[in-house]
Amino acid sequence: MTLAKPLLLLSILSPLVLTGCQSNADSYAANVYDTTQLNNKQETKTVNIISILPAKVAVDNTRNKQAAQTFGAILGAVAGGVAGHNVGTGSGLGTTAGAVGGGAVGAAAGSLVSDKTLVDGVSLTYKEGTKVFTSTQVGRTCDFTSGLAVVISTKNNETRIQPNTACPKKA
Repeated sequence: MTLAKPLLLLSILSPLVLTGCQSNADSYAANVYDTTQLNNKQETKTVNIISILPAKVAVDNTRNKQAAQTFGAILGAVAGGVAGHNVGTGSGLGTTAGAVGGGAVGAAAGSLVSDKTLVDGVSLTYKEGTKVFTSTQVGRTCDFTSGLAVVISTKNNETRIQPNTACPKKA
């Protein structure tokens, strides 16, 4: 019975810890391409970046939510089964009931993970010819500097302003 309480607590709290999981939005950055975009001619032009402002981008976090629910259900079922077995006579019924209850509680706790998560982005104001535009994209402000930059378009009305500087490397 001394093992049952910590395992039950672990089954309830583990999915809550996963609520801190954030979607990895790196694949949305302007300098990331999928295989269908390789070895293809893409329109490229130069622009002049006027302003770089921090932004937040809401990205889909469904995959992390589903993983948290699955992990919570499995961990909850195992912990609940152990707890159910250790409570009372150690019967199969207690083990089954504990596993079912623990799995349900773990899955419910995993569902607390948000469907959307906010990631760092940039709002770039740039001049193209005589017109001024703004493009918001996933990235860090330190990836950009005022001045000349390259825009690569892989589809109509898309602005993929490429980073024109590098962020300082952590020591």
